[in-house]
Amino acid sequence: MGGGGGLSLQSLNLSPSTTKQRERPTLSLSARRIAFTTPANYATRLTRLLQLRGATPLPVPTISVGPSSSTLSSLRSFLLLSSSQQRQKGALALDSFSALAFTSRTGISSFSLALSQTPLPCPPLSFSGEPFTVAALGTDAEALHQGNPSLLNLLCPGNPSRVRVLVPEIATPAGLVMSLGNGFGRKVLCPVPAVLGLNEPDVVPQFLADLELSGWVAVRVPAYETKWVGPQCADVLVGLVGKLDAIVFTSTAEVEGLLKGLDAVGWNWEKVKQLWPCMLVAAHGPVTAKGVESFGLTVDVVGERFSSFDGVLDALSTRFQD
Repeated sequence: MGGGGGLSLQSLNLSPSTTKQRERPTLSLSARRIAFTTPANYATRLTRLLQLRGATPLPVPTISVGPSSSTLSSLRSFLLLSSSQQRQKGALALDSFSALAFTSRTGISSFSLALSQTPLPCPPLSFSGEPFTVAALGTDAEALHQGNPSLLNLLCPGNPSRVRVLVPEIATPAGLVMSLGNGFGRKVLCPVPAVLGLNEPDVVPQFLADLELSGWVAVRVPAYETKWVGPQCADVLVGLVGKLDAIVFTSTAEVEGLLKGLDAVGWNWEKVKQLWPCMLVAAHGPVTAKGVESFGLTVDVVGERFSSFDGVLDALSTRFQD
């Protein structure tokens, strides 16, 4: 696969020293109460980072993300040989693809779950063939190496070197497309969310469209579900007594979920701003910022480094120090 725009092809392995450095407390958000609408399965990481900086975390999850029996079945359909593939001597389930592109950590974990729980007569990839690329964004790529065996080892256990990991320097779907380069008509499998009870943000459709424009045949598969958690999701915010210094959004769907939750209790965003007029609205990167603003909210802080949650927290710290 060819890179472009200064992007790099690399396998991301974090050493213990790197992890310790990341967790070194800076207390840059000391005494700040920070709300965030991140799904529960991501909230632990963000809570930890906030605590290390001296902040008081306030989780307000408005959406849930995770696999379902339906999405796991969809993933398995790409891991099991079809009758036509069985008729092709030596062809395995993913041999018609040249790449696997993940836009989220949940997509990776869901794919890994389907792969580990599906009784396969043979691995998904043949021992020999063109290099197979697995692409992931920022620190999400850590999940590719986790598990025993890991997703990477399960794909082609007979020849792990056939699988290459691509981590774009710009941790956005658009950056991933650029790093993949021209597809020249090759197929890329894209495990993405099925959005239920919410409007699907433009991110995934635009990602698939960009891949097609770059010469790829993008095959979408629902790998997990993104769902509104229900009308009670804003209760923590509505019942809050005291100050609120900031609220962090890490995806567009979270904003819609929060607004639906506020509406369910007779509130709206204007009410929130009246209660906490100095509260900052922070977005985890420009893609999320654009989505937040599409709902009429003003974004005060945008993380410039969005390969991890540290970027938006750094931006918040800087803003508070100004």
